[in-house]
Amino acid sequence: MVSAKQLLSAIEAALLARTPPPAAQRVELMHAIRLSLPSLKSLLSYPAPKASDRAQVQSKEVRLPDSPPISLDDQDVQIALKMSDDLHLNEIECVRLLVSSNQEWGLLGRDPLDIYRLGVGLWYMERRDLLTSLYMLLRATVLDQGLEGLEADLVAEIQSYLEDLIASGLRKRFISLIKELKREDPTGVGGPNSESYILDSRGALVERKAVISRERLILGHCLVLSILVERASTEDVKDILFALRECAMEYTGATDTMKHQIIYSLLFSIVIAFISDALSATPDKVSVLSHDASFRHGFNEIVMATGNDPLVEGFVNCVRFAWAVHLMLVQDGNDMKEITTSTPSNDMKSIFSCLEVIFANNVFQFWLDKVLRSAAYQNDDEDMVYVYNAYLHKLMTCFLSHPLARDKVKETKEKAMAMLSPYRAAGTHNQMIESGAHPQETSEIASQPFVSLLEFVSEIYQKEPELLSGNDVIWTFVKFSGEDHTNSQTLVAFLNMLSSLACTPEGASKVFELLQGKIFRSIGWSTLFDCLSIYEEKFKQSFQTPGAVLPEFQEGDSKALVAYLSVLKKVVENGNPSERKNWFTDIEPLFKLLSYENVPPYLKGALRNAIATFVHVSPIMKETIWRFLEQYDLPVVVAPNAGYTGQTMETQVYDMRFELNEIEARREQYPSTISFINLLNTLVSDEQDVSDRGHRFIGIFRFVYDHVYSPFPQRAYADPSEKWQLVIACLKHFQMMLSMYDVGEEDSDAFVDESQNSSGRQSYPIHMQLPVVEIMKDFMSGKTLFRNVLGIVLQGVNFLITERTNQIHGQLLEKAVLLCLEIVVLVMEKDSSVSDFWRPLYQPLDVVLSQDHSQIVALLEYVRYDFQPQIQLCSIKILSILSSRMVGLSQLLLKSGTASTLIEDYAACLEMRSEECQIFEDSGTDPGVLIMQLLIDNISRPAPNITHLLLKFDIDGPVERTLLQPKFQYSCLKVVLGILDKLLIPGVNALLHEFGFQLLYELCVDPLTSAPLMDLLCTKKYQFFVKHLSSIGVAPLPKSSQALRISSLHQRAWLLKLLSVELHSADILDRNHHEACQSILTELFGQRHAEYGIDLDGSNYILHNDSQIGANGPISKSKVLELLGVVQFESPDITLKSSQFVSSAKYSSLAEDILSSATTSGRSVYYSSERGDRLIDLESLRDRLWQKFNLYDAQSSTFQGEAELNEIREAIQQLLRWGWKYNKNLEEQAAQLHMSTSWSQIVEIAASQRISFLENRSDILFKLLDATLNFSGAPDCSLKMAQILTQVGLTCMAKLRDERFVFSSDSTSDTVTCLDIIMSKQLSNGACRSILFKLIMAILRHESSEALRRRQYALLLSYFQYCQHILDSDVPATILQFLSENGQEDEEFDLEKIDKDQAELAHANFSILRKEGQPILNLVIKDATQGSESIRTISLYVLDALVRVDHDKFFLSQLETRGFLRSCFTSISNFSCQDGGFSLDSMQRLCTLEAELSLLLRISHKYGRLGSQHLFSMGSLQHIASCRALHLPVKGNIRRLDNKFGKNSFDVDKQRMVIAPTLRFLFSITSLVDTSEFLEVKNKVVREIIEFIKGHQLLFDQILQEDLSDANELTMEIINLVVGILSKVWPYEESDKYGLVQGLFGMMSSLFSRDIFSSIQSVRSENLQKADVSISRLSFSLSSYLYFLVTKKSLRLQVSDVATASASQQPTLALLATFLSILASALEKAAEEKYLLLNKIKDINELSRREVDEIINLYVSQDYSPSSESIQKRRYIAMVGMCRIVGHRSQLIMLLLLLSQNLMNIILVHFQDSSNAHDYRHSQKAITYDSSLDDKEDMLSLCGELVSVLERLESLSEDKTGNSLEVFRRLARSLKEMSLQKQYLLDV
Repeated sequence: MVSAKQLLSAIEAALLARTPPPAAQRVELMHAIRLSLPSLKSLLSYPAPKASDRAQVQSKEVRLPDSPPISLDDQDVQIALKMSDDLHLNEIECVRLLVSSNQEWGLLGRDPLDIYRLGVGLWYMERRDLLTSLYMLLRATVLDQGLEGLEADLVAEIQSYLEDLIASGLRKRFISLIKELKREDPTGVGGPNSESYILDSRGALVERKAVISRERLILGHCLVLSILVERASTEDVKDILFALRECAMEYTGATDTMKHQIIYSLLFSIVIAFISDALSATPDKVSVLSHDASFRHGFNEIVMATGNDPLVEGFVNCVRFAWAVHLMLVQDGNDMKEITTSTPSNDMKSIFSCLEVIFANNVFQFWLDKVLRSAAYQNDDEDMVYVYNAYLHKLMTCFLSHPLARDKVKETKEKAMAMLSPYRAAGTHNQMIESGAHPQETSEIASQPFVSLLEFVSEIYQKEPELLSGNDVIWTFVKFSGEDHTNSQTLVAFLNMLSSLACTPEGASKVFELLQGKIFRSIGWSTLFDCLSIYEEKFKQSFQTPGAVLPEFQEGDSKALVAYLSVLKKVVENGNPSERKNWFTDIEPLFKLLSYENVPPYLKGALRNAIATFVHVSPIMKETIWRFLEQYDLPVVVAPNAGYTGQTMETQVYDMRFELNEIEARREQYPSTISFINLLNTLVSDEQDVSDRGHRFIGIFRFVYDHVYSPFPQRAYADPSEKWQLVIACLKHFQMMLSMYDVGEEDSDAFVDESQNSSGRQSYPIHMQLPVVEIMKDFMSGKTLFRNVLGIVLQGVNFLITERTNQIHGQLLEKAVLLCLEIVVLVMEKDSSVSDFWRPLYQPLDVVLSQDHSQIVALLEYVRYDFQPQIQLCSIKILSILSSRMVGLSQLLLKSGTASTLIEDYAACLEMRSEECQIFEDSGTDPGVLIMQLLIDNISRPAPNITHLLLKFDIDGPVERTLLQPKFQYSCLKVVLGILDKLLIPGVNALLHEFGFQLLYELCVDPLTSAPLMDLLCTKKYQFFVKHLSSIGVAPLPKSSQALRISSLHQRAWLLKLLSVELHSADILDRNHHEACQSILTELFGQRHAEYGIDLDGSNYILHNDSQIGANGPISKSKVLELLGVVQFESPDITLKSSQFVSSAKYSSLAEDILSSATTSGRSVYYSSERGDRLIDLESLRDRLWQKFNLYDAQSSTFQGEAELNEIREAIQQLLRWGWKYNKNLEEQAAQLHMSTSWSQIVEIAASQRISFLENRSDILFKLLDATLNFSGAPDCSLKMAQILTQVGLTCMAKLRDERFVFSSDSTSDTVTCLDIIMSKQLSNGACRSILFKLIMAILRHESSEALRRRQYALLLSYFQYCQHILDSDVPATILQFLSENGQEDEEFDLEKIDKDQAELAHANFSILRKEGQPILNLVIKDATQGSESIRTISLYVLDALVRVDHDKFFLSQLETRGFLRSCFTSISNFSCQDGGFSLDSMQRLCTLEAELSLLLRISHKYGRLGSQHLFSMGSLQHIASCRALHLPVKGNIRRLDNKFGKNSFDVDKQRMVIAPTLRFLFSITSLVDTSEFLEVKNKVVREIIEFIKGHQLLFDQILQEDLSDANELTMEIINLVVGILSKVWPYEESDKYGLVQGLFGMMSSLFSRDIFSSIQSVRSENLQKADVSISRLSFSLSSYLYFLVTKKSLRLQVSDVATASASQQPTLALLATFLSILASALEKAAEEKYLLLNKIKDINELSRREVDEIINLYVSQDYSPSSESIQKRRYIAMVGMCRIVGHRSQLIMLLLLLSQNLMNIILVHFQDSSNAHDYRHSQKAITYDSSLDDKEDMLSLCGELVSVLERLESLSEDKTGNSLEVFRRLARSLKEMSLQKQYLLDV
């Protein structure tokens, strides 16, 4: 059993689509129908109350079928029992309704009455769904056969089910329900104590009677359709007749339109039953109703029985008419025999009696008055009205084709012709005659059946003119009825019938031929024009005769002329355009009577209406009409200062004002004025020349404004329809003026001129006025036009609905309201352009409207009006404009008390639109799209805004704290979520779905609405984020429709963006968001999620979504790659030229000229679509092309001939087709890029932020990288797509590098091993080679750009970095060796094997690069030399990377062969910086310089001595020395490295980008000095380096003077480089006039005199540990320099400082001994710490969580994961942190040992020298600055200090230091022995 809602959804999905339903949908539909058959058979039959069930409810515990027991409280019991009593429904069923209501809306906190109404409303909704489902099945069977979306076998299968249902008694159920539901009892509209109102699906209060009436109407429609599915039985017909009699009694005095429509459904059920049964009878298939003679006799007695109620009798007469036709049809075979016999049969008697009754009672007039012309009939369902009219057509066709009927018609015609028209002058009749009506009080002829019959036929075919096609019976009747008319009434009726028959091209042609020929003796076109000419001649003669009175216009003549003119109007209006231009060549007679006063106004109206149809016949005809109007029609005379001075004309003239005010106003009828304005509107609307901006029409405008529209509310009207026709004509004129002409800055003087007049009454001559300006000023000042327009609007939407439903003039009122709203919209679109110039007297319309809030409310409430979508569109546009201008609009609506209603109205409008099947070609006319855009546009406006209001955010409090409850409150949010949940009818609702996803995305990124909406979407109730990945995400793109494909791409794009927002900004600590993120990642990547430890409950929280992913369940396919596959299609070509579509270059060049111009006549040729795409405005292009072609012919605006005109038309059509194709291609390309961008966003966010949720991360990243490289290198991948995909690849490559050393936890263990650090998740060599090869192919793609190559080069560099760091760079190699030795002994984890694999990968990479070396080098070198600065920089780094992986000097030779190195040196030497280096261009140039220096340094390092020698031989030092970058001004201290944009930011950049690279390269060149012999040091290398130093002495001095205590890492590196360079070359400089030696000595004294190892005291800062290593390296360089001087230059140091003043800063032996003591302490502490850390690393799994946390706090920086992680992960973090510290300590220990060794050697040389001084002191020249060693006390102190220090150094442990100390100890021991010996000798 399926629910009614599920049945309806299945039917809508299968039957409402424009394409045949797929097999799955079809199976689902038939399955739902089969399961619903019991419900359909017992239609609206529900279980009655039972005492046992009532007792169960009162016990407060109820068990529903297939559900556990439900507990009730007292309120629930009361509500359930109340529902049972009021609905006569079983108590258990009432409880079910309450449960369903709670699931649907949420009942918590609601009032009991609301709960009751919601439950009852749900019950009625279920009933409505069931009835609607049945109606749609019947409709599909009857009306939709043959449609494109339905297959014949599907319809046949449905029909078979329906036939079975009808056979089982469904039709009888229809009839009984129609009667039963109107009763005032619980089963009907409710008893006296029943609640009268319910709440519908919107939460709106609805009267129960209205709901029941709608049900009865649907039942009536189902009854009608059921008869067309299966013929009615005799009992059915009787039951329907009795139901009709019973329901017809409600017609008297009933104002409920729906009751009338129910009666019509019963009436037409009988009519259709009779006609369809008779027509379907064949020799093999007898009539169901008439094969039984007893039924015929019995039913005839029933139907012929008379009653007392004339209205009931009228409806029964209609049945009698159908019964008579039925009998005629079934007796047709023996009619003639029975007619000729003297004793006719009973059936013939029945026919005769029926005909007598229906003609006697004039049934045709009853059909007209009570049915066809009623508002209820005209407002009935369109499909049903079509069925009704179709069977009325069949009824009349059968009737008029039968001999008996024809005889009766002939008889009535003769009777009508025998009655002559009474003489009456047209000028003296009463108002009803004047208006053309035919009241019975005036003439008996008006009520003649023949006249009514003609009008009846006219009414049928006026509504459905296509039924005339091939209908010979009607045309035969036309010829018969047009003969021998003797009175005006029959003639008028006949002509009116002709006008109805001329509503199609075929009918118009036939009518024209009928009146053109000689078929009728007295009726024809000549009669019309002759009559007009005769009267014109009479009036003309009267004017020429002095004192003569104008002759009276005969009533019959005037009526006949009006009818003739109506036929003329229809014939011209609907005639074939190519034929009608030749039909009436002389229309001058139509104008000649317009100026005479005694011509009836309604005749003038008919004349002008007929004239108006000729305007569109041809341009020549239009000009002719203008000329004749000026010649014949009444003038429009206005005052010179009309509208401002208020003056009146001094003389009275007969013009339109006179006719309006003196003739028509007295009769309260205005046909002449209406036709006059309509005619002028038609003429003006067809004008193409808008250059004068309407100035030539100012007289017409002033007449309409001042004399017609302004006083219209005060005028009296005999006919309300005429009132609204007059209003519509005026409003159409104003709307036309606003739409045709614009206002702008050129109209600013319109207010200035008026302001110069100081008098209260303003004078503004009419020749200076413009209609559009006058309208704008009226509205912007709230004057007459504004007040009258708002007066119409303020009647309200409810009044309009009532009038539209119940009154004939309702449609006219609807049109007037629509024009009013359109005018308001037009004014709002224009007022902003002039409001600044016209203030303060003229304000924008929103300011004027805000003076009375009821005006704003009234304008906005018309969104509720669903009879006319254009009214809804205007109301939505008005709200859109007002919301953009009025900040407090939502509060205004809230205070007015209409906010809740407006919210429901907009939600209902959006929901109704989503359920329709209409396709909107222009999205601007789609109310759903407009509402979506309104919501999107207002999101960013000040809160609370309209979006917050319509989506039910809390606008009384903080919006961001709203708790959204869409199921509790009916709003646009509920509707949008429902639309996106079902995604029904994608072919129609594609844009709704697209903008729905966009709306949710925009809400999720808005700061105010993000949190509430994301919290809602991630709940289990919605599970929104992953719901559509499988449905629309990876579904194949539609191929049949490009527009649908475009929208589908955008839908996916917004969905992916929405998922990206959740992944990026979700609060992972929130359980719902955590589950949502895991679901998204699992769905995207097809992986089970990893154990991402988040402690939500105080313990380690690890989520396992067992419902979706089992512990060992299957892994779904990766949807992220499927999504990429969706956009992997060749991008549409938008480079198509118009010349490819047209044959002539002349036409294509004109089009290109137009498109190249910005605007055309103030209107842009381009427009921005709702998605923001810049598209060609095809209408503007077409108009502009016509203008160009007209100008092309200089002689005239016409063309040489028809052939040329046709050629131009064809060319324009081809250009428009090209424009359409261009637009669609552009939209599709934009959609493809949009989805690609969204895909890249979600991939990058997932990879960079949430990848830890998944397992096999490296595999996922590799597949993504591989896919992006494949597609970006494909030939059909566009340039923009390649850029997007390359960026994704760059992210994946970077994340692959990070993922290699990320710890992957094992949930089965808490331990961590040393191998966890050694192992890395490295891709296989084959995968790496694949990446490199595909990347090179992508780089070498045919279509490329610098922007793309920059990304590709960056990806290439990232790949090389990945290949070069197989082992964790945070853990030193020595520690890795230690870990591998102490770990598991497995060959797989052998470091040598890892090194071998890395070497193989390097060779493989080089082989690929060498194979593709020529093209890749050509491209890179071209970019490095000819590209922009940005790509030059990265290209140089690519060359750097290529050199780094080079083997056999391949790339070096290539660079040298191409002369690139010399160009690089030239670029360095030619460096220029015009602005001192502070601009962006200069910074880019500095980046390039840095890259060039880095490349030179790479060559020097990579190729060793050969590389350095090669670069040196090319004059590298001279080029670098001449680089101006080294001479840029340096402000402040060079050590500032804080990257802040301040005054000295450039100092940092120069230090990093210029100084450091230069010194590195200079230091690499010193390697040539190291290999030189001592006697060869004065060679060219040394000389050039020394010259470089001398040339930049200031720089070197500044570096040596740096404060080492506050130096950062880069500064320390630069100081080390300078010291290293000086220590290698400066000893060979003979003089020290530059002071560099003193600078080095000063640095020694500064360093050696204090404890420089700060991290020994505190290991919390890793930066301090690195600083210790740097300072140790600097100290070692200085000690090496000092050792060189002592050993090679015989420098001798003092023991200690002497008391005498000395300028020398050279260190002393005592200083070295002191520094050696500091080193000993540092060594002991570092060795001890290293030893302890290594032990902790070994025992890491034995440590408790508290101890592990202490290690992390001590050794690990604070940016790691939180403490809530698993203990295994925490141990891994601690282990890595300790390894990193051990590495720093190992480096420090090594440097300290070397430094200590240097110091000991220096002291040892001095001790050895002093011991042998007496042997060679005078025989060898010692170079010393101060060699005094005679102070005995200082020497004793030095020796004593050295002994203690050397003993400490000698006792260092190799186990703790990790180094072999044999040589170190031997040196310490030797120095200690010499110290003891020296001490002993001194003591002696």
